[in-house]
Amino acid sequence: MKIETAGQDAFIVYFADQASASVSAQIQCAVNNIQTQMSDIIVDLIPSYASLLVIYNLDSADSFAIKSRLKLALTDLEAGESQGGSLIILPAYYSLESGPDLNIIAERGKISVDDVIEIHQQQEYRVYAIGFAPGFAYLGEVDERIAAPRLATPRQKVPLGAVAIADRQTAVYPAPSPGGWNLIGLCPTRMFDPQQEPSMPVQVGDRIQFKAIGRDEYLSLGGQL
Repeated sequence: MKIETAGQDAFIVYFADQASASVSAQIQCAVNNIQTQMSDIIVDLIPSYASLLVIYNLDSADSFAIKSRLKLALTDLEAGESQGGSLIILPAYYSLESGPDLNIIAERGKISVDDVIEIHQQQEYRVYAIGFAPGFAYLGEVDERIAAPRLATPRQKVPLGAVAIADRQTAVYPAPSPGGWNLIGLCPTRMFDPQQEPSMPVQVGDRIQFKAIGRDEYLSLGGQL
């Protein structure tokens, strides 16, 4: 673990060279520790794949004192292995109608479309980071059998709620936008709503599992085709 200066009022903590479920759990534990022990000086905490950006109030103490407190908050992260975050179930309407790239992924993995759907929904994914757009949660890791590279030519418009795969990550598009991920379904759950509190149903460190639903249920939950 390394702590490096990231500006006059921030440190960045590197937990590992690459993301994993255990590293993500450690980061979540670190967030909890820092929020508990340093709430008087912390402005914001921004977790990512294998790092944590710590933004502090420089008027409260000098950077040396803050770094010392930060080190103490990071000394006991053993509990990180057991803190799995909340388990969030996201409904997904998987079909050739809602997932135009299902066939491509099936052919690539030499499996059936039904196999792609079953494999995608049978495991839990960790929220590694939130970025690109508000509510866009990067989830990993996808089973190797259904991993797929980004499209050579991105679509000009990916629909709201599109469930997608890129390499060994999966995600739900929180809003219509351009995108190069492979589309396998649609999710009716709003991933970002500024009118709600909290504005996002997931946060870094949470565990996500998809549950297949039919077309009628998708529409009844507010989904659009």
